[in-house]
Amino acid sequence: MADNVVEKLAKLTVSEDKMSAWLCLSAPDKKNVTITRNDIVEYLKQNGVTRGLHTSNIAAMAAKGIYGRDVLVAKGLEPLTGKDGYYEWKVDVNSKKSPAIRSDGSVDYSSLSHLPTIEEGKVVAVYHRAELSHDGYDVTGNVFEAEPVADLEPLKGLGVSNEKDPDVYVAAMSGLVEYRDGNIDIKGTHKIDGNVDLIVGKVEVYGDVEIDGNVESGVIIRASRNVFISGCVEAAFIYAGGDVVIKKGISGGLKGKITAKGDVSADFIEHCTVEAEGNVRANSFLNATVTAGGMVLAEGKNGSIVNGHVRGLLGVAATSIGNEAEVATFVASGYSHEEHEKYLALYVREDELQNRITETVSKITAVLKEKREAGDVDLTDYDVKLFELNEKKDKLFEELDAIRAVKQADAGIIEKGKGSVVVVNGNIYRNVTITVEGNSYQVEENTSFMKYKNEAGRVIPAVI
Repeated sequence: MADNVVEKLAKLTVSEDKMSAWLCLSAPDKKNVTITRNDIVEYLKQNGVTRGLHTSNIAAMAAKGIYGRDVLVAKGLEPLTGKDGYYEWKVDVNSKKSPAIRSDGSVDYSSLSHLPTIEEGKVVAVYHRAELSHDGYDVTGNVFEAEPVADLEPLKGLGVSNEKDPDVYVAAMSGLVEYRDGNIDIKGTHKIDGNVDLIVGKVEVYGDVEIDGNVESGVIIRASRNVFISGCVEAAFIYAGGDVVIKKGISGGLKGKITAKGDVSADFIEHCTVEAEGNVRANSFLNATVTAGGMVLAEGKNGSIVNGHVRGLLGVAATSIGNEAEVATFVASGYSHEEHEKYLALYVREDELQNRITETVSKITAVLKEKREAGDVDLTDYDVKLFELNEKKDKLFEELDAIRAVKQADAGIIEKGKGSVVVVNGNIYRNVTITVEGNSYQVEENTSFMKYKNEAGRVIPAVI
């Protein structure tokens, strides 16, 4: 048989990595012996070379009688990992999150106030679809799987359109561009040139507010998104659904208040109240009451916290805390003692309500039993009792649901604040009180470069 002839005449060489195979045929002794392409293919398969066959070389060996030299008859394929889909942004949507450092080491928060804007009809982003992967294999048939790739979800939001090309997003209007969690919005920015005083009184905007001047005492500003102020803020009241960025700073005269769903950033924060769900950052905090759902950051070469009460749920970082005059300064990280006590009290109240519900249901069951056994009598009194008991049960369940909702929210706060620390990258002075997860520590001596954390219900100081 021809395959036996190939077996006697063939020398098969497979590379160590099994990615290549070569075949060398000796010339047959008999002139009437014919070796066909199929004979060679069958021989290769019988000897384990099953994939990546070089059909043209094999055909040439058979047709032209190529003898006495190695010919490549099979070659494997390396796996190719493609590329995930990605968006190519034509506008810088992340620029406002990284403040610049001045030459003196302080932080320039005015750099955060850059507004990425775009004109109607301009391209906002171009989507590049994923480049597919393909698996590899060797000449013996082993398969090497390539890493999978993925396409991103289409962008969602207001003020952009991809009707002409699903991969090209174009501004449907001129305005500010904001990208967050896969949503991109373009909305008009309400711009005010100059100062905002009591003559203006109140600014309420659905969108962003940009003020090229100061905000004077008594002014109220409400914005559904971000507020950017190039000057100073006095004893004003600012409410933002996004970030608040104040180029110069806040001096609130112990009356002003800033409330933000995002971050609050200013050159200085003095004599005012600031509440933010994100981070609060400044070069200096003086006699301020600050509560942050993220970090409180006194940044820069001389970033200081002096006097007042400052708390960051995720922690506090400063260059210095307190001062040489040893004014009382209170700095806290994590959840407060009051929040923890409230959380424990909710557990007690939840148990009380569950017990009262159980008692009420037992009374309802007893009244129903009495009603069934009463026989042919006036059942009005039983119906009144059942109505009153069911009404009481419903109110108890309503209160229990409300308690559980609050308890769940408080549990999230406590869990988020676990492991937070207070870090001082410079000096910390006497008369500073550090609270971590509801436990307090009094700084008795001036020191520096310290970290304060909670361990087993105690605040433990450690050198950085």
